[in-house]
Amino acid sequence: IYDQTCATEKRRRRKRGKMVDPAKRVVINELVCEGCGDCGVQSNCLSVEPVETEFGRKRQINQNSCNKDYSCTKGFCPSFVTVEGGQLRKPKQEKRPDPFSLPAIPEPTLPLPLHADGRDRAWGIVVAGVGGTGVITIGQLLGMAAHLEGKGVVTQDSAGLAQKGGATWSHIQIAATPEAIHTTKVDTAKADLVVACDNIVAAGKPTLALMREGTTYVAMNSHATPTAAFVTNADWQAPTAGCEAALVGAVGRGQLGVVDADQVAVQLLGDSIYANPLLLGYAWQQGRVPLGRAALLRAIELNGTQVDNNKAAFEWGRRCAHDLAAVQALYKAAQVIQFVKKPSLDELVKKRIDFLTGYQDAAYAGQYAAFVERVRAAEAPLGGTRLTEAVARYLFKLMAYKDEYEVARLHTDPAFTAKIDGMFEGDYKLVHHLAPPILGKVNAQGQPAKQAFGPWMRSAFGVLVRLKGLRGGPLDIFGKTEERRTERALIGEYRSTVEELLQGLSPATLDAALEIARLPEDIRGYGHVKARHLAAVKPKWERLLAQWRAGGARAAA
Repeated sequence: IYDQTCATEKRRRRKRGKMVDPAKRVVINELVCEGCGDCGVQSNCLSVEPVETEFGRKRQINQNSCNKDYSCTKGFCPSFVTVEGGQLRKPKQEKRPDPFSLPAIPEPTLPLPLHADGRDRAWGIVVAGVGGTGVITIGQLLGMAAHLEGKGVVTQDSAGLAQKGGATWSHIQIAATPEAIHTTKVDTAKADLVVACDNIVAAGKPTLALMREGTTYVAMNSHATPTAAFVTNADWQAPTAGCEAALVGAVGRGQLGVVDADQVAVQLLGDSIYANPLLLGYAWQQGRVPLGRAALLRAIELNGTQVDNNKAAFEWGRRCAHDLAAVQALYKAAQVIQFVKKPSLDELVKKRIDFLTGYQDAAYAGQYAAFVERVRAAEAPLGGTRLTEAVARYLFKLMAYKDEYEVARLHTDPAFTAKIDGMFEGDYKLVHHLAPPILGKVNAQGQPAKQAFGPWMRSAFGVLVRLKGLRGGPLDIFGKTEERRTERALIGEYRSTVEELLQGLSPATLDAALEIARLPEDIRGYGHVKARHLAAVKPKWERLLAQWRAGGARAAA
């Protein structure tokens, strides 16, 4: 049971100065992060989002949606830093185009809700999204606009947990007179318009049940927002294509309008929070909202929050519906065009050689390079490099295990400090959340307990970085723990396994070899979290290797 003020209400009060806004924010050092997801498990918070990097999927904090309960720092990981004092650096006041200064676009023909016999009927609108993003606000704007026009209107909201990204719906029914409205919610297969602020919620059974082919129009935001599944599945992938297919199946291709409202809002208004009013403008321009533009803009004014930006968002939504390519050209023209290509094997290996040289020394990096080259030579007769690439990625992952020296190096890396400086301004300090083994503190479960360490820890990090040459040697005071001994042993075990794979490598056994070579992908985290993941991988490792020894090609089955 979450017994606290609603996160959305907290943010609202903070923006209006009615609640103290703590000068403390959480930042994740992506290079220290192992992508294990324990932070999400501990916080159950969807402001901890995935970010894809050169070294795999990591985590980042969405500073716009973070409710500052700091529960994510409980995750057993040293990548968390709290920035205390100062404030988020204000974005540069770039001159953005004003949608109201652009040439006018045609206004749509507004729908006239009537039964077949000419009687007034209710026009059903459903706004579907996630809690805390303004779904209910869109319903309120529609309700107020209908009231301003003297129409009958009924709204009913079904709100999910704002803090945890729960599914939320706002049902709005609009008619010429109140007497034409007979229910408080849009009934099954009776939605005329679905404003799909979140495509996963829109494609869910409760929302699909409200749609009818040939009648319902869906205005969908194609931006992918992580769901609660990401908390328990670190490899979660957004099912955007599946959501779109489900909506097409429900209403037909011609009744689905798709726009990445988040991207347009960020590029033209500086914040994704304006995605929902933008989507409303998109639906209105398609002629799917039975309300005048003047009434909707007046409702935005009466709401009294970020009036100019919300009105601009509505107008940008209209223009997206009229000519999406023209809107995209306004911000794409200002961006540097880059052709992003998958790095070659040589580029991938070189980057990791450079990293391992900084991690330990050139000799250590040379061991890595030589082994990868041995795999490349063995795979060459097969005419590909898939196994070599897998070994290059996962031997590196094991060799660059994050001990105390490495965590210190990555936290003091100029790139990370530059990132912090780019995000924050004013007088701030960095606090690290760590569980040093030399302190030996444990929690009620007998697991190492994290503690907060102030700016002095960065000086200690500087000392540790200079001592990295002790790693693995007799004077390595950190290297004698079971965790460190296990990490060093895994390197040798992996190399031995790959050597065995090379002995029986053939076109028929390549897929089986790849499955084994990629096993370290699932060995993630620190301390007991990493031990748990390793315990899950070990039986699979042994089983696949046993199958390989029993027949090679059969391992693929």
